[in-house]
Formats: sequence, structure tokens, C-alpha cells
Amino acid sequence: MINGLLAKFRAVLIQDQGSRLTFSIHNFLSIMLLSSWGVTALVWGVRELKWLQAGELKIYDRMLQFRPQEPLDGRILVVTITQEDLNREKWPLSDQTINKLLVKLESYQPRVIGLNIYRNEQQNLAANLSKPDNIIGTCLLSNIGRSEIPPPPNFPIENIGFDDVVTDNATDQVLRRNLLFTDVTNTDNKCQTQFSFATLLAINYLEKQGIEYKFNKNAELQIGQTIFPRLDKNAGSYQNTDADGYQILLNYRHPNHLVREVTLTQVLTDQVNPNWVQDRLVIVGTTAPSLHPGYYTPYSSLSDQPARMARVFIHAQIASQIISTVLDSRPLIYYWSDWAELLWIWACALAGAILAWQWRHPFMLTIVEILILIGVLGIGAGFYLQAIWIPLLTPSLALVISGFSVMSYTTYQTQQQNQAILIQVGQQEEAIAQLSLLLDQKTELPSEFNDFDFVDTSIFTPDELLLSGRFKISKSLGSGGFGCTYLAEDTQRQGNPICVVKQLMPARRDPKFLQVARRLFNTEAEILAVLGKHPQIPELFAYFEEKQEFYLVQEYIPGHTLSEEFPPETSRRSEAYVIAMLKEVLEILIFIHGHRVIHRDIKPTNIMRCTQDNRLVLIDFGAVKLIQPRIYEETELATIAIGTRGYSPPEQFAGHPRLCSDIYALGMIGIQAITGISPQELQVNPETGNIMWRQNTNVSDELGAILDKMVCYHFSDRYQSATAVLDDLKLLVISC
Repeated sequence: MINGLLAKFRAVLIQDQGSRLTFSIHNFLSIMLLSSWGVTALVWGVRELKWLQAGELKIYDRMLQFRPQEPLDGRILVVTITQEDLNREKWPLSDQTINKLLVKLESYQPRVIGLNIYRNEQQNLAANLSKPDNIIGTCLLSNIGRSEIPPPPNFPIENIGFDDVVTDNATDQVLRRNLLFTDVTNTDNKCQTQFSFATLLAINYLEKQGIEYKFNKNAELQIGQTIFPRLDKNAGSYQNTDADGYQILLNYRHPNHLVREVTLTQVLTDQVNPNWVQDRLVIVGTTAPSLHPGYYTPYSSLSDQPARMARVFIHAQIASQIISTVLDSRPLIYYWSDWAELLWIWACALAGAILAWQWRHPFMLTIVEILILIGVLGIGAGFYLQAIWIPLLTPSLALVISGFSVMSYTTYQTQQQNQAILIQVGQQEEAIAQLSLLLDQKTELPSEFNDFDFVDTSIFTPDELLLSGRFKISKSLGSGGFGCTYLAEDTQRQGNPICVVKQLMPARRDPKFLQVARRLFNTEAEILAVLGKHPQIPELFAYFEEKQEFYLVQEYIPGHTLSEEFPPETSRRSEAYVIAMLKEVLEILIFIHGHRVIHRDIKPTNIMRCTQDNRLVLIDFGAVKLIQPRIYEETELATIAIGTRGYSPPEQFAGHPRLCSDIYALGMIGIQAITGISPQELQVNPETGNIMWRQNTNVSDELGAILDKMVCYHFSDRYQSATAVLDDLKLLVISC
């Protein structure tokens, strides 16, 4: 029957701890999700306003610049008309000069020739050529503030492509897009072609190789088996850009490794290798800035590149992209859908929130976020190498904003919490001082104390005993002059979880004492409610007063106290055990000391080893004990100042505990574990007041020095923070 009852307790306990873990996870997830969603919505809204578009495009340009350089496209030859050529030949070039150039080129048997030049008079252009259908001419569409430039009159419209390009006028006038087709709406214009000059060159080049183009059922351009998807107005980091006509992103080759170049003069003077021309796409155009300044490109910011790329090279880039995509499977530049980009931004915002939760110090968070941002850039670079354009500025902003928002929120919450605890600690100390005075005024136990109604569960059935209308007593764990400790079921929580009820009976019942005791009890309980959020401190479920007696209801920790792990002197614990134990308890002390709370009664019986996960749990915070009568067990001698002989340092017994008082007590536990001797049995050096213990065991000098510093008689000689002790222990482990 007893085993069955214990099994039931264990099952309910597991359920209760699971619910506590669920609550903690729920709290964590709530903050993470709300903050990441909020920041994502903020950044996405800013993105929609195009405020970040310029920055994203600059990053895009940088990524293009630093891609590995590809080899020259040997299928294309560019014949440049340079400023030096124009110094020899007057502009506009005569039909005679151009025809002479075309005859020279035709003799080398090119596959297609493109003439990217236009003049006012072109009556006899390409006359007397054996294959005039291989010549592609150009014209310029009319635009706002600009008249059209008509095509050569003796060229069929099928051999004409428009020279217009699309730049990012709203941002930086950089040419990043490729206009393949457009609709001609003005039927009065002479430039009636729907093909761009470079697109027509590439299509003609591929058609002579037997590769045809068409528009599929989705109205997408398909050349052979390759589909060229139409550019979306929100492609990449563009927002509502002008995507009229048929556009794709221009996948540049590095300008230094684009195509082979020769000049007009070199062709006219037979200085060209015929193999450079045979079966090639030849594009003729001017590079003289006096005729056309060229276009800004993603490479314009490089120090070794001109500010603008000549128009003929832009067409070479476009033609090369189309041809190499079809013949070499060179990738087009793709981009994510809006939903994918939204998830990417949210993922970075969530990562920033999680980082801030883990690293709450601004400096550490900055360092970690810089490392994560480098990782984000690395991810972006990896996608760019695969010709996939993903946003980088917006997710980076989401990461940073989310991180520092969560850090600011948690810092504010911590400050508010710490401020509240500081007030409570001040009230606690004031109440302790008042209780001490009251207890000193009457050292004997009052007669009315004999009238206290101690709860004897042996004469009650579990159904008959219900505290605060909620907690049903199951069994007594211990009792004494201070009151009793019970196991109980919380009937108002799901699953009726097992909890520990501590009954604290005041030492006196006079109104003045009860008033101060009540204030101490309430402030202590409020502090415990905050500290109980730590996984290694029992959670406070409730606290209340009934019949002038005080009750604390806390989480039940199944397991045993640390005192049960300490063997007699003949069987001492190892250094590894002591180090691990000290480190685990120090982590708890760092938390409670961070809230300016002193435990006051650290000893082996107040440290539990949880059966379920083997963690150490710190129990029984001591200030509230002052409200109890001074009746003690023989094994422990408590004082008005709270503490246990052997573990509490001198200043604590003098009524002036400090944070390092807890460090002293923990150090004494470490000495007890490694020597097997109770602290009360250790000798004291009469000259220094320090404990003499080294002669009782073999211990390394490093660990011995740490323990000695933890238990110095004078508090000023001890470690002043649990963090300092932990740091030294970590160094000790590394050195070992």
C-alpha cells in the first residue's frame, strides 16, 4: 500500500514538474514569437516603403563583384569604335567605311553580325553583301523627353532590335535588369521592333544552330529547353519596380573576362585572327564617351573599372547571358518568393530573440550577433554563388533589432524585478531587526505557545484535513517546536500535484510581534516567488495565513539531501565530486545573489539531490525562521541571526550576513565532503580564526587554496562573489 501511494506521488509529481516546464517553455516561446513576429512586421513594413531597397541593391552589387570570375565567352567578338578610331575616321562614319568593315568581317564567315550604331543617313548600309540577312541593325524607341532614332531604311524590321535598356532610375541609375521584349504602342513610329538588340542577336545565333524560340502556355520565353521566367515587380529586394515589357535580371560576367575585343582599325588593316570571327557572333559598337557615356553597372564602384560600361559591352553581356544559359546551362539569377523572404526575415528575427535571451549582456550580445551576421552573409554568399538573390540587409536588421529589443525588455523586467526585490529585502532586514529586538525582550517561550494547535495527521484522515480550502494533507514529513512540514495535494491545480506545506508558527502571539512577523513572512514569500523561477530552487505555489499561523507551499523535490551523500571519515568524496558539487551550487548562488538575496542557512540538509534528473536543488531559505520559537534540534544550534553552527561565518552570527556568508557555508560543505569530518568537529587556528582542515585529507594545492579562500574568518579576505569562485574552479578544471 505504501509503495502504491509513493508510486502515485511520483506519477503526480512528474506531471506537476512537466506542467512547470511547460509553463516555462510557454513563457519563453511567447516572448520569442511575439518579439520576432513584431520585428518581422516592422522590418517588412519598412521594406515595403522601399527605404531599404537601395541598401539591398548595394549588397547585391557587392555579391556580384566578388563572385569567381568566369572564362571569356569565346562565341562573341566585339569590334569597338574607339576615340582613336574616330580621330582617324570622322563621325558619323560613312556608309562606305561601315560597308568596308562589314565586307572584311563577312570574309571571315561570322555566324551573325550586330551593328550597334545609328546615324541620320543610312541609305546604303550593308549594301552588296553576300549574306545581308546575317546583319542585325538597331533603332531607339521614343521615350519621355526623347525622340526615336529610326532603323536603317534598307533593313527589314525582322533584322532590327531596339537599343533601349532599363536602369534603376529611382535609386542609383545602375543597370541590373535586361529588357528582352516590349510592346510598341505608337504605330506612327518607324522603330516598330519588339525585340531588344541583344536578344535578337542571341536568338539569331541560336537559330542557326537549330535551336528555336517560342512562348509557352504561361507566356514565358523558351529557347530550346530553357525557360526565361519574366521578372516579378518584387523580385529579390525590388519593391514595386517597373517590370513592364519582358525583363530578366542581368547575370553579368566580370568586365575583365567578358569577350574578346578588337578595334575598327585592326579589322580594316587586317590585324584580326580569322578564327576569332569565324562562326562567331560579332557585335560592332562605339566605346567613345563623346558619343555615348555608357551605363552604370554593379561593377562601377570597383577602382579598376570605368564608372560607366559602354553600350556595346552591355549588349555583349545580355547576348552572352542568353546564349550561355541555353548552351552551357549557365544559371539565370533566381530569387525567392515573398513568402520565402518573409520566412527568412522571421527566422533571423527569431534567432536574434533567442540570442538575446541567452546572452543578455550588451557586449556579449553584440559579439555573438556580429558572428551570426557573418554567418548570414556567408549564407547569402552561398546562395549568390548558386545565382540565387536573397535579401541580406532586411534579415540582418531583423536579427539586430529583435536581439536588442528582447535584451532591452528582459533587462527592464530584470531591473523592475530586482528593484522590487531590493525593496522587499530592505523590508525583510527591517523586520528581522524588529523581531530580534522583540525576541530579546522575552527570552523564554511564552505560556500561550503551549496552546498552539499542532497538526497531528495520525488522528486525521486525508479527506478531513484541507488547508486554505485547497491543500489536502497526505502525510507529515517532520515536526518540532517550529511547526510541521507536510506532503499535500493541490486540489485546485490540474492533476492534483504533490507539494510541500511548511507550517510556521509564530514564537509569540502578541499583536506587535504578529504584525512584524506577518510583514517578514510576506516579504520573504514574495522573494521566494521570484527565486522559485530558477530550475534549481523549489517553485513557490502559494503562501497564506490561517489562525495566526503561516504556511508556505512549495514544489516537492523527490530525492535525498546532500548530507546522505557524505560518508564518514573513512570514506571521503573525491576532488572531482567536490568540484562538480561546488560548481552546481555556485550557479544557484550567482542567481540569488544577483537579486541581492542571501540564503543565510546553506548546509547539506538544505541541498537536495533530485531523483529525476540528478540536479542539486537549494531549499529552505532562512529569514522567515525568525518568526518561529527558539526550540532546536540537538544537531543544530540556530541563533537569532539565523544560521547553523559550523556552516555560518562569524559575521552572520553577529547579525550582519553578507553575500560572501553563503560562500563561507558552501566552502565548509566542500571541506566536509573531502575530509569526511563535520564542520563542528574541525579545529580553529587561535591566531587567525581560520579553520584547520588540510591535515585531515590529501587535496591538491589548487582546490585547497580555493576552499581556504572561501572559508576565511574575515569576510574581507574571502571571495566576494560566487562568480569569482566559479571562474577559479573552471580554471582549475582546465589546468587539470
